[in-house]
Amino acid sequence: MTPRADIGREGEAAAARLLRDKGYRILARNYRCRHGEIDIVAFEDGEYVFVEVKARVTDEKGSAAEAVTPAKQRKIVRVAEQYLVERGLEDRPCRFDVVAVNPGAGGTDEVVRGAFML
Repeated sequence: MTPRADIGREGEAAAARLLRDKGYRILARNYRCRHGEIDIVAFEDGEYVFVEVKARVTDEKGSAAEAVTPAKQRKIVRVAEQYLVERGLEDRPCRFDVVAVNPGAGGTDEVVRGAFML
């Protein structure tokens, strides 16, 4: 694996732990369909939560949450819609969170609830 892939994998594992600690129930990791991938699908406070994880070693190129561009948001929404349709959950409430993690020592991890909308 490349160092970048290692950072991503470590970041997703850290994000899953952080979400569990905050009371989220993890339903799926790395859910894939023809539209793309969602890092984590969870359930929290009566909502299905689709989580994009951004792991950064530095904020040199902006924050991790800022890295979820409008184009990336549209892609995540399409994947989320597919997930809900496959499970007959189209009428259930959902939201999109971003988890920003710094896998390096002393990093600050952050959950941005409702980072963007459908």
